[in-house]
Amino acid sequence: MPEPFDTLFAPLEPTAERPLLGLTVLVVEDSRFASEAMRLLCLRSGARIRRADSLTSARKHLRVYRPAVVIVDLGLPDGSGTELIAELTTTVPRVGAVLAMSGDTGVEAAARAAGADAFIAKPITGLAAFQSIILEAFPAHARPKGLSVVSDAVVTPDPIALQDDLVHVADILTTQTSDDVLDYIAQFLAGVARSVEDDEMAEAAVSLAGRRQNGLPQGADVARVSGLVQARIAPGRVL
Repeated sequence: MPEPFDTLFAPLEPTAERPLLGLTVLVVEDSRFASEAMRLLCLRSGARIRRADSLTSARKHLRVYRPAVVIVDLGLPDGSGTELIAELTTTVPRVGAVLAMSGDTGVEAAARAAGADAFIAKPITGLAAFQSIILEAFPAHARPKGLSVVSDAVVTPDPIALQDDLVHVADILTTQTSDDVLDYIAQFLAGVARSVEDDEMAEAAVSLAGRRQNGLPQGADVARVSGLVQARIAPGRVL
């Protein structure tokens, strides 16, 4: 007969309903809206979640504990997520599964080259798709034994998180317009806009990024992005 403490601290075993039970997932993501989606997906799948909003914060987390899964957004305020992916996939012992995440599918090749085991294209809100990507990212011998449920369940992040993201961009635009900041805003907004299917905002962000990349004047694009952001955070606006 097992001792009470043995039962209390027994390892959690994955189940069909919660195939990620017992796993800790570190999500490195600066968008609160995307982070909220990841939080809901992890919790519904049984995983514990920790979050970091930058490379610096993620490295601090990783000095303290070793998660089973790390999901890294590729566009972060203090650098590219590919830097962290390269570190994680060459460190011994290696994290079980390292995944890249972005709203721009054109960067998947760079993520794979850095060592990512899988790529998550934003937005992802379907539970079954999320679970499958995570489980298949593990090597076959290390894959959790729980069965993934084929479910059409979808998570819906709190719209307040989206509002927070847009206010964050508005604050930056009123105080900083350096080249690095504009690059960050363009990729950040493009990802957020795709997550909520805001085609107008996504097109404006992509246009800004394209003109930045080609060395063209960006004043009109910055003004357009700023105007769209302000319109979406105006009092009474329904997101």
